[in-house]
Order: sequence, then structure tokens, then C-alpha cells
Amino acid sequence: MQLLGRATYEGFAAAWPERTDEAGFADKMNAMPKYVVSTTLEEATWNNTEILRSIDDVKRMKEEVEGNILVAGSCTLVHSLLEQDLVDELRLMIFPVILGSGKRIFPESPDKRVFELGDRRQYGSIVVHAYQRAAR
Repeated sequence: MQLLGRATYEGFAAAWPERTDEAGFADKMNAMPKYVVSTTLEEATWNNTEILRSIDDVKRMKEEVEGNILVAGSCTLVHSLLEQDLVDELRLMIFPVILGSGKRIFPESPDKRVFELGDRRQYGSIVVHAYQRAAR
């Protein structure tokens, strides 16, 4: 299932519903359950989408649903999830492109959170690292 912030949701909802592909990825994206965290979004128009109004709603959803919860993009949401210790795994995709500016991946925090490398895969010049939350 997908968990998205409002801005990422709006971008995805504008692009994915009309897409199709031979591999079936678009069908999977459109069919999977989706949750968008927003205090301002009035209506979720992308099928199988539920609006969550707070991080407390995310905590309840995380306890109730089974399976992995994927967050794509959604920098502000990811910062909130990290601050509330709701992240079990980080998957970082490293693209060898220097843009010169951008958002911080991790929020500033006085707390130390330890993750351990669980998997590393390479696809051409792109590297994906999967880090699991270390034992607490």
C-alpha cells in the first residue's frame, strides 16, 4: 500500500489513473490501497484512496493494516514519520546526478536513530540501499 503526503498525492493522482503499460505496473499502482496524509485535501479522487488527517491517524492505520507501507517522495511526511519513530525501513535510491540544491532527506533532530544495511542492489549506475531500523 502507498502512504503519501498531499503534494505527492496530487502529482500521482494527476498522472497514474490514465496510465497503462504492458508490465502491469500502472494497474498495480491504481488498484493498491492508498492513504494520503493531509489537513487540507477536501476529496481523494484517485480510486482506493483514504484521507488521514494526522500522524495519529497514521499510527492507527499502521497498527490495523497488514503488509508493507510504501512512502514515495513526500519529504514533509517522511520527516514527520521519522520524528515519531514510525519508520521501520529506509530505501534510498542513489542517482549519480548532482543538482546543486534541494530538500534535506532527513530532518534535524537531537535524537539518534540507528538503521542497519539490510540489502544493496545496483541497476546500471543507480544504487538502492535498504536500511532496517536497528533493535531499540
